Amino acid sequence: MPGYLAAATIVLLVGMVVTRVLLLRRVGTRAMHFGGIDKKDFFIPPVALLYFYTVFAAAFGWPLVGGTRFFRSDAVAWVGVGLCCGGLLVMLASLISFGRSFRVGIDVDRPDELVTTGVFAWSRNPIYVALFLVLVGQLLVFPNWVPLLYLFAGTWLFHRQVLREEEFMRGHYGEAYAAYCRRVRRYV
Repeated sequence: MPGYLAAATIVLLVGMVVTRVLLLRRVGTRAMHFGGIDKKDFFIPPVALLYFYTVFAAAFGWPLVGGTRFFRSDAVAWVGVGLCCGGLLVMLASLISFGRSFRVGIDVDRPDELVTTGVFAWSRNPIYVALFLVLVGQLLVFPNWVPLLYLFAGTWLFHRQVLREEEFMRGHYGEAYAAYCRRVRRYV
């Protein structure tokens, strides 16, 4: 059961983001700016699809590369499910707090307003915190080298994107962003 729930996390995460992008499109906001600044970002979707397959393969018993588990523990797997659910809640709170300012990638043409309320009052990057929680949770549910590798790679990619976003925001929002950075931590 924990495996099915961890796999459902991916569907719910992707579903939340796609729904938000489509809702913003209906009101005339182009929220998808992925790969606009760095074309290497286009390597991320195929790698993400491999990860999605790995999680679903582990959950549903499909052929799997690296299926040897580090350990077996139902209690640890349920902790992982809890982290996945926590990640979903943080993602939902982030999308709600973002409002019309939500973007996938950096929107250099229409960046909208600086969001500092809601979940953004305790983390400048709650979406990346949510994704990290899900990756850790899935590693606990599917403890093998593939989710471990993705946890490290994902953490590096998240941090890389955060640094890019921070550079843009410092230039665009100036002192308002600097003051926000002094009040609120980068992650938690």
